[in-house]
Amino acid sequence: MRRIVPILAAVALVLTGCAQRSSTTPPGELNVGQISNSIAFFPLFVAEQNGYFSQEGVRLGERPRLGTGAKVAAALKSGSIDLGAGVMTDALNLARIDDKGRLVANLVDRYYVDVVVGAAFAGAAPSDPLDQRIRALRGKRIGITGPGSGTEALVTYLLARVGMSSATDCELVNLGSTAASALGALKAGRVDALAFFQPIAQQAAAAGIGTRYISPAAGDVPGLERTAHGVVFTTQRIIDKKPREVAAFQHALGRAQRHIHQAPPDEIIKLLTAYLKGIDPKALTELPALMRTEIPESIGFSRASFDTAIAFHRATGLVKHLPAYEQIVPPALRADT
Repeated sequence: MRRIVPILAAVALVLTGCAQRSSTTPPGELNVGQISNSIAFFPLFVAEQNGYFSQEGVRLGERPRLGTGAKVAAALKSGSIDLGAGVMTDALNLARIDDKGRLVANLVDRYYVDVVVGAAFAGAAPSDPLDQRIRALRGKRIGITGPGSGTEALVTYLLARVGMSSATDCELVNLGSTAASALGALKAGRVDALAFFQPIAQQAAAAGIGTRYISPAAGDVPGLERTAHGVVFTTQRIIDKKPREVAAFQHALGRAQRHIHQAPPDEIIKLLTAYLKGIDPKALTELPALMRTEIPESIGFSRASFDTAIAFHRATGLVKHLPAYEQIVPPALRADT
């Protein structure tokens, strides 16, 4: 089986080799990089569309979609962006090589990667016990966004649960972060399954090419019912240099997350249609209710949710030297429960 550890090592070299530069943006402005247009980063779009950032007193400059969390972290280290929107894996990897790494906002408090199988998948049914479904992935080609990602982490975690290894018991296929490419690979049979960010399962079902097989966010995986996953992160250097801008960004994001919980579903679907350009309308119907179970109403991190994320990353082995809650979560974001 093809293995991606060498690529992971290269990613680590990129991160460690980047100069630890501070912000290059002018006062009042922040550059924000994100992996892709997945559900986790929808609150940023809502805040932008509703004018919350400008109302709070901060301008958003460059908003690159960088494809992988490793590239987001590298851009943050190089100073080309001020804030990174990725997953907890990315924030923890940054903290591993930079003790000034800090969390800025909790975007999604559930593990929002789903395993989707193609129409020709041979194995246990989606209704079968979890361990049977995991064992059915043996020998399969599984599409992920890239090495060191939250998508790879889920496959590693699931296979380890039944004594299997992603190094020897399946083939991980790097597809990048574009949903259309991933769905194309599933439809063409280049992969047997996808481990991909939401709303990939809804898109596959709408197109008639795949079925949601394993969903931690739906409660399929014991122990992962509630865990900090989608996050915004930065460094203490940026927070110290731009405290007013970072605080304004946080206030705007908190307003957006509350809006997602309070707005009528039709309004959320309209925003999602603009955010996920070209998506089949049938894939959107369940998303407003789903997001309200996953996106918290505040941007803080509970210790329980953080500890679950730490335990997950310890189990996968993808992140070494995991930081303490008090190290990476600023005092203002330490939720009581």
